[in-house]
Amino acid sequence: MKIISKITNAIIIVALILTASSCGNDDDGNVIIPTDDNIVAIATGDSDLSLLVTALAAADGDLVSILNGTGPFTVLAPTDTAMQAFLTANNYADINAIPTDELQQLLLNHVIPGEISSTTLTNNVAGYAETSSTAGPNGSTISIYYNTANGVVFNGGATVSTPDIAASNGIIHKIDAVIELPDVTTFATADPNFSRLVEALTAYSFDYVTTLQGEGPFTVFAPNNTAFDALLDVNNNWTVPGDIEETVLTNALNLHVVPSSNVREADLVDGNLTTLSKEITIDVAAKTIRLEGNDPASASTIIFTDVQATNGIIHVIDKVVLDLPSIDPN
Repeated sequence: MKIISKITNAIIIVALILTASSCGNDDDGNVIIPTDDNIVAIATGDSDLSLLVTALAAADGDLVSILNGTGPFTVLAPTDTAMQAFLTANNYADINAIPTDELQQLLLNHVIPGEISSTTLTNNVAGYAETSSTAGPNGSTISIYYNTANGVVFNGGATVSTPDIAASNGIIHKIDAVIELPDVTTFATADPNFSRLVEALTAYSFDYVTTLQGEGPFTVFAPNNTAFDALLDVNNNWTVPGDIEETVLTNALNLHVVPSSNVREADLVDGNLTTLSKEITIDVAAKTIRLEGNDPASASTIIFTDVQATNGIIHVIDKVVLDLPSIDPN
């Protein structure tokens, strides 16, 4: 049972409507002119995408044939400058130095099923979509986060430099950086709704970030900013998560991470999951989690699910789970 409708579904529905029209008019009246050339032909003819074309040919999975297919696809295309910066940063002499299976998943992380214009992304403001990469645990499809507050930015690091290059089987957006495969901390830092959580994870001498960048997998029930602000409001001495006593904050954070698991929404069942400290209770019908044994009235609601990274998955919740029956204001 799906807890909420995914933003991805809404995007694809809009994209299909756009594709069905005789020409791609976006919501601001800009016209995306159709072309007989497909994505591969356009990329091959663009001198600014030569390294991307080389990579597509070198990777496992016959990606050239895939992108020659019907689609539609949205391709986030790193420019040659972006590709060269990636090679240099990762000490690769050239494209051929990248293991071909890793290159395949890296490139598929730049392909979103469906045709998504920059206007569609801007109208949605921010959200998550699914890429074609299957680099998640058990072949799970990797998520991608976009935010349009300051340009169209993916995963907090790649900005669209040239949008809406129309192809016969989709659309290309040139980007100024390679979008590396994300771990769970990638989304925590890219999505501003988790800024309070990041403050909590990095308070004191915690090593949560290092842990959550590890192999995993982890299932993370991530409180959003509203959840942390509500917790801070109960104590007059708390302004930021670092003001919370170290023991209290440690116990709370431990309750939000289920180790050695990648529990997708479809796999959530009524019962308990063992976190880094104690057990939490899942109520699928109520869409809640709580510390095992606590009053159901104290439960947190799961408001968004299945943000998939390479080493785990994030479900967003609206209340911080506490290892205390209550916290009184001072």
